[in-house]
Amino acid sequence: MQNFTPHPKLIRAHLIISGRVQGVGYRYATVDTASQLGLTGWVRNLPDSRVEAVFEGSREVVEEMIRWCHAGPPAAVVKNVEVEYEQPEGLQRFEVKRLD
Repeated sequence: MQNFTPHPKLIRAHLIISGRVQGVGYRYATVDTASQLGLTGWVRNLPDSRVEAVFEGSREVVEEMIRWCHAGPPAAVVKNVEVEYEQPEGLQRFEVKRLD
């Protein structure tokens, strides 16, 4: 397996979204939106009713996705979005992830 060297312009954002974000289609709307934007990463529900997501892509597109997360799909009521920037891992697709 070869080592992945991330493109220097790629960034990775790790988000924790709180509010009414479970049971409102938030994860699936996130998959649709991130996929349309060409981002890679994942999204999952957390046991405490928050949603966790990771986005990898160009800075402009990741920032656009973060702005989308502040609103989410129509039925969501987003109260807070925590963002941490991390080293990109070179993820290949965007998916719904299950809690292990």
